[in-house]
Amino acid sequence: MELHVQGGPVEPFLGAQDLFSTEYDLDRPVTVRVREDPDERTRVSHSEDGHLLTISRQAATSAMARELALHEFAHMHHHERGHPSHTQSTEEAIYLALAGRSVEQRKLTHCYQIANHMRDVYADDVWMAMAPGDKLVPFLEASLAAAVADRPADPPGWDHVTPTTPRDRGPDEPTARLTPAADPEITAVNAAFALALCERHDLVDDDHRLYDLAHAAAADAEGVSLAEFKRHFASLSPDPDASEFRKALVDVTRAYATSGTKAAD
Repeated sequence: MELHVQGGPVEPFLGAQDLFSTEYDLDRPVTVRVREDPDERTRVSHSEDGHLLTISRQAATSAMARELALHEFAHMHHHERGHPSHTQSTEEAIYLALAGRSVEQRKLTHCYQIANHMRDVYADDVWMAMAPGDKLVPFLEASLAAAVADRPADPPGWDHVTPTTPRDRGPDEPTARLTPAADPEITAVNAAFALALCERHDLVDDDHRLYDLAHAAAADAEGVSLAEFKRHFASLSPDPDASEFRKALVDVTRAYATSGTKAAD
């Protein structure tokens, strides 16, 4: 595994490389570029010549820098190996799930974020088999607590649209803030993802504060079933074929896009 780090600390990336290389290898070289922009935590692009990880200095110098690098290396591994989660077009899944329906633009946008969660599940399956995920729990807890506290007084009202062809977002392309405050419905799904990830890897006990935060998020989004979306993420097959992953992505897309509303023909 060939690694080049530009513009920032090399230690967390070299540490991640050493650990990752005990179990896996990457055929293409990896370039890490550290940037000053704190809003762009991580972004990954792939080409025939190699993988490019752009990471903020804030993230590259954080306590989770090594774990973030491992996570991104796992995405690169899945990309090179053609894992179904990294070859399936989100655009195609949205078309299959929502053909003939009208959905809010905000929900359509959120579907791409949910697809990214599903890719993240498979990346985390790789790196958490090599390193403890204990640092991930307080990160998830803090992120969820901030989103719950930041809920809007009124739900956002975006126009309804018929799904067209929004571009696929890369597995680790950052998600921009969608509203002036956290959207309760996607916050509830994010809470379900956090719980599913923790349960999938036995990271928390049943009385952990994350459960209280998740139920608070769910209470703010009555149309979104926390249990249903947790099941979608937690029950992903560890080794799916293309058809199995496509069905899972279609199912979760349809469940979210039609949650809390009556679908319009």
